[in-house]
Amino acid sequence: VQLQASGGGLVQPGGSLRLSCAASGFTFDDYAVGWFRQAPGKQREGIMCMTNSGSSTVYDDSVRGRFAISRDKSKNTAYLQMNGLKPEDTAVYYCAVSTNLGSRLAQAGAYEFWGQETQVTVSS
Repeated sequence: VQLQASGGGLVQPGGSLRLSCAASGFTFDDYAVGWFRQAPGKQREGIMCMTNSGSSTVYDDSVRGRFAISRDKSKNTAYLQMNGLKPEDTAVYYCAVSTNLGSRLAQAGAYEFWGQETQVTVSS
C-alpha cells in the first residue's frame, strides 16, 4: 500500500499549486480521500475529502472557494487544486484514504493509510 503525495513548493501569495496523491497497492476506488495540513505549532487539521462516489466535503472554511478536491480513478490519483494561496496556507500537507463514511472523515483517526508530507510555503 502506497500513497505518494507531491506538488508542494514555494509560491507567492495569490498563486496556485496542485497537489497530487498517487495510490498503488490497493483498490483506490474503495476509499474516500482526504487532504490534511499541519502548520507549525498546530494540530493536523482536515481540509476536505472526497468519497469514492465523488461527493466532496469541505472541513476548513478558510479554503472554501479557493481549494478544490478531485480524483481520477483511471490514474488512481487524487488532487488538491489550491488557488488564491495565502501565507496562512503555509503548512505540511498530507493525503490519506479511508473506508469510513460521513462525519468521521473529518478526523485524521478515520484514515487507514497516509501519504508522506509535502511542504507548501506561501511567501513573497
